[in-house]
Amino acid sequence: MVINFWASWCQPCRDEFPLFKERLSTLGATDGLVMLGVLYKDQAELALPFVADQGASWPTVTDADGAIATAYRVVAPPQTYFIDKDGILRAIQIGQVKPADFDTQYAKIKP
Repeated sequence: MVINFWASWCQPCRDEFPLFKERLSTLGATDGLVMLGVLYKDQAELALPFVADQGASWPTVTDADGAIATAYRVVAPPQTYFIDKDGILRAIQIGQVKPADFDTQYAKIKP
């Protein structure tokens, strides 16, 4: 599982979407990759239209009170967590995930 904390006002967050969409379309089918977006200090009415425009197939949840971000100790968006099939956190990417970053971090959780 990949959990991505992001915000619509965060340009690096927006820049990650095509990469996530591409990786999820290939790895989701072959490896069973699951992804979840979590809005960080953002409003759903601002962010969800962007999700729809991007054609993102993964769910995005709101974190209105910041409890999820606090539990994951999010510093700032984008921040991405790579969790293996046993639920063990194997990697955290602080800052924009680029293709090489994704591949390196994903290798730590690949089934």
